[in-house]
Amino acid sequence: MEKGPIVAGLDVGTTKICAIVGQAVEGKMNILALGASPSKGLRKGMVVNIETTVESIINAVKDAERAAGVEINSVCVGIAGGHIKSFESYGAVGIRSREVTRGDVDRALEAAKAVYVPLDREVLHVIPVEYVVDGQDGIMNPVGMSGVRLEARVQIVTGSVSAVQNLIRCCEKAGLQVIDIVLEPLASALSTLTDDEKSQGVVLVDIGGGTTDIAFYKNGVLSHTSVIAVGGNHFTNDLAIGLRLPVQEAERVKKLYGMAMAGHEDKAEGVRIMVAGRDEKTIPRSYITEIIQPRCEEVIDLVKVELRKAGAYDEVSYGIVLTGGGSQLSGLDRMAEAMLGLPIRVGMPVNVGGVKNIVSDPMYSTGVGLLIYGSETEVPPINYGDLFGNILKKMKGWVRGFLRR
Repeated sequence: MEKGPIVAGLDVGTTKICAIVGQAVEGKMNILALGASPSKGLRKGMVVNIETTVESIINAVKDAERAAGVEINSVCVGIAGGHIKSFESYGAVGIRSREVTRGDVDRALEAAKAVYVPLDREVLHVIPVEYVVDGQDGIMNPVGMSGVRLEARVQIVTGSVSAVQNLIRCCEKAGLQVIDIVLEPLASALSTLTDDEKSQGVVLVDIGGGTTDIAFYKNGVLSHTSVIAVGGNHFTNDLAIGLRLPVQEAERVKKLYGMAMAGHEDKAEGVRIMVAGRDEKTIPRSYITEIIQPRCEEVIDLVKVELRKAGAYDEVSYGIVLTGGGSQLSGLDRMAEAMLGLPIRVGMPVNVGGVKNIVSDPMYSTGVGLLIYGSETEVPPINYGDLFGNILKKMKGWVRGFLRR
């Protein structure tokens, strides 16, 4: 049985911070453990309080370590937020030996990367969209082809330097080495989309707590990505304001009774809510839908704008895949299908094994995708270890240092 290295992914979200440990076994990602902690130091995907974010990361990682019996010291980290921007670029080089080699492809990609990027932004990904050899376009892998000129069209994804550095600093303060920073919709796509969907055309809409991430795939590659600064927390805040509820109670009410649009529920059905954290009262369930529905329509309208901007409407044979915690809101998929006029399905991690029941939920799509990304790249493996033994080694080191003094 072919096994890959044990890897860890860290999904630092606005609502939750999730650490997942897994191992690739014969092409399937085996989930070993999951640790989660409420996220208190982020807003709209960006770190606003380093200390509380570090504390949440440590708690999530410790939970995962205990459950998996490993020590996590390196992670692939997901990043999102309104600061993420992407744009197309182009590069061309001469083919040295009349036959395209890997070196020619690398030079073409380097040429495409040689564009002006503002000093306050950092390149996160350079994603090949297609190659052109002597005018023949639509080539996905030009290695071995004959020609004299190679062109590369790429999608460059950038993020705010300060946002990236703050995320890395939080991980380092938590004692973790950041192996790679991965755009969250890219990670979610790895765990939820099929090769056919990516090839024929599909849009991934990942509705998180603070943001909604969009990724358009065509011909097997990412063609467009964008971030909308509206997410599931906005549904919660609307309920908190509209019903005069504490945020925790509004979140509970949303999860239990929230609907994106009126359905078959009894409009006279009474719902018990806790006002001011202590006084109970009963309200019609329809009140909750009336508050949430306008925000859901706003999110879908913003998605529609991005689809038009990317020219995706005529290209998405497989429609839209909704994922992320916000996609679980009852009726949201039906509303999106009606407003966008495209097929809709809710996506969750697929092709996973091990304790897969703990991640069989759209909210863990990004975390599982980070594991897949880590297993497909050269990431230092995590070793099974004796956690108490590691602690003992550290204590011995402290004692030696004290004796030297």
